Amino acid sequence: MDFGDALTALRERKRLSREGWNGSGMFVVLQAGYPDGIAINKNTSEATGIPEGTVCAFRPYLMMFTAQRDFVPWVASQTDLLADDWKIV
Repeated sequence: MDFGDALTALRERKRLSREGWNGSGMFVVLQAGYPDGIAINKNTSEATGIPEGTVCAFRPYLMMFTAQRDFVPWVASQTDLLADDWKIV
């Protein structure tokens, strides 16, 4: 599937990957965010200078599960946007 179809699938809460990715088990998901807000933790407080426990809204974003088995916010590259090897995992 192309990225347009992949984005639709992400909005349907599917996990997606690409044939062209090197790492085993990698996938991307849509993290819905926290539109009503959530209390920020110590790490976020230290990074932003906002007091721990302050309720902040977070917008939706794409998140990748990496080959190292952790998560990272993800932004598609030009190659990812133009690829037609997206698949649901």
